[in-house]
Amino acid sequence: MPATAIAPADPCPCGSGRSLSACCGPFVAGEALPPTAEALMRSRYTAYVVGAMDYLADTLAPEAKEDFSPEEARKWAEESSWTGLSIRSTEAGGPEDAEGMVEFVAGYRMQGKPFKHHETSRFVRRDGRWFYLDGTMGPPVRLAAPRTEPKVGRNDPCPCGSGKKYKKCHGA
Repeated sequence: MPATAIAPADPCPCGSGRSLSACCGPFVAGEALPPTAEALMRSRYTAYVVGAMDYLADTLAPEAKEDFSPEEARKWAEESSWTGLSIRSTEAGGPEDAEGMVEFVAGYRMQGKPFKHHETSRFVRRDGRWFYLDGTMGPPVRLAAPRTEPKVGRNDPCPCGSGKKYKKCHGA
């Protein structure tokens, strides 16, 4: 099945409720850059729907390109009938962030059977532009919170002030 032909006034495949021309269309056409990780995620889904494989390759972080097969992506896109995108959650990924995560479920039909692709994708922003870095199947693995306190070694004095080693006090 070839890529879906969508007119600019048609609803955007990403499910935003806006028209393609007011949503992902300018990103996929290379006329604008997605301002957030979620906007990039939505536009990448739209690229699968319309068969814009060049856009998928162009929005990969350089370190992610070695695992990308344009032929496999094209085959999956063409053999699938895309049925919808649901954004489950986002973490960071705003216009000023350096990284972000988007958990999503993409529905599609292949050989008449329904499937769901559930992924948590990581994105990075470099030189003002968002890129897809990698993804894991299933529920999200959250970004690690930065440590705000110094790490206490097991043989260090306990920070409670008892005078004991940490391993014999609060580390026990």
